[in-house]
Amino acid sequence: MSERRACQASGIARSTLRYRPVARDDSGVITFIQTHMALNPCHGFGLLYDSARHQGKPWGKTVLWRVYCELRLNLPRRGMKRLPSRIKQPLHAAGQPNQGWSCDFMSDALWSGRRFRTFNVIDEFNREGLRIEVDTSLPAARVIRALNELVEVRGAPLSIRLDNGPEFIAQALAQ
Repeated sequence: MSERRACQASGIARSTLRYRPVARDDSGVITFIQTHMALNPCHGFGLLYDSARHQGKPWGKTVLWRVYCELRLNLPRRGMKRLPSRIKQPLHAAGQPNQGWSCDFMSDALWSGRRFRTFNVIDEFNREGLRIEVDTSLPAARVIRALNELVEVRGAPLSIRLDNGPEFIAQALAQ
């Protein structure tokens, strides 16, 4: 049986029999990536690709990404910053007003999409809202000022309970 009839009987194209794969020559891409990363070790793929576009290199994004991954240069993503572990203490119910305060931050957005934050101080005995600071940014100095003004008006409580958020880690607030 001829090659033509055999391919027709089996249902495959004749070109697949004569196909010879062409080896990829990535030497130019590899040297470009290695020289760029030697000069800029902190750059990721995005800046590498921008540099290749700026220099007018002919390789596309997929070729650069394939070689970039083959060279094992794709950096792992940064993880979340871990908060320091807190000492767990049992909760005690307040017996009278101004014995304990709870402080917390909340955030919301306006209809236009603009975000704002609130700093809330609540009396634990009667759930009275003692102070609410509202702004788009609440730095530690503003929180300290709000707490000092509240202490001047109501007196210092026996305990202040803070949430575990990163807002209360500021050194100025700790002092």
